[in-house]
Amino acid sequence: MDDKQKNGSADRVRININEGYEVDYWSNKFGVSKDKLKAAVQTVGTSAHAVEDFLKK
Repeated sequence: MDDKQKNGSADRVRININEGYEVDYWSNKFGVSKDKLKAAVQTVGTSAHAVEDFLKK
């Protein structure tokens, strides 16, 4: 669970699609729509590496 006291950047290992700021960060990082990011997470899980690999296909 996210620690709301920490104001740092998004977790670099996991993608939490329930947090708007993380969806914004990761969709911008991967250059995809928020819907495409959410679909990728639902397909391959929350691992940022797995999502990135999936989106590159």
